[in-house]
Amino acid sequence: MIYIIHGDDTAASRKFFMDKKGESASPVISDNLTLIDIKQKVGDGLFEKSEAIFVEGFIANSKPGKNLDEVSQFLKKNAKDIEIYFWEKKELTKKQLSQFGTEVVAKTFKIPKNTFGFLDGLMPGSGKRNVELFHMALNGSSEELFFFMLIRQFRLLLAVSSDAPIDEAKRLAPWQKSKLLSQAKLFTPEHLKKIYRNLHDIDLAQKTGGLTMPLVQTIDFLLLEI
Repeated sequence: MIYIIHGDDTAASRKFFMDKKGESASPVISDNLTLIDIKQKVGDGLFEKSEAIFVEGFIANSKPGKNLDEVSQFLKKNAKDIEIYFWEKKELTKKQLSQFGTEVVAKTFKIPKNTFGFLDGLMPGSGKRNVELFHMALNGSSEELFFFMLIRQFRLLLAVSSDAPIDEAKRLAPWQKSKLLSQAKLFTPEHLKKIYRNLHDIDLAQKTGGLTMPLVQTIDFLLLEI
């Protein structure tokens, strides 16, 4: 069976992907998957039980052509006899999903719409309101996702306010950049830099086990100080 795990909620989709991998010794194949890789994994007998295959970034990064056609056609033909998991860090189109045939289980992880409302509504001097919006938006989602999105939001606010040439900012649509510029003007450049440094410190502490309180409470205090 072909499993495709995708969507803009990369924290949740990645966790689901790695949970599926579990303790499997099979390495995760990066975006340069080829038909030879698959045949080596399944061996000579497709109808014998073979180890699951885990692939990341292949579908979204593959350009139309021989390699993608070979892989998709082979998997389409042998979907019932192969267990393969694809993880993509963005939501795929219907066309991208359909190229693997009907024997596909697609699981989409989307960032809740109220997440963006919360991020767009952040402003200085409104700590209590920021925290209330955070907890309203947190319902049904994870604090790890919100923390990731907070880092991204302030990275973009810094980028558009200083016209920094980062790829993420270059890919913004004009209306997105305009909205971020309006929000960035509510902060001084020094304030934005301070918030981003605080986010970096929290991120480092979280990764090294140095947080002194749960992440939700840590975010609460950060938002109160904005």
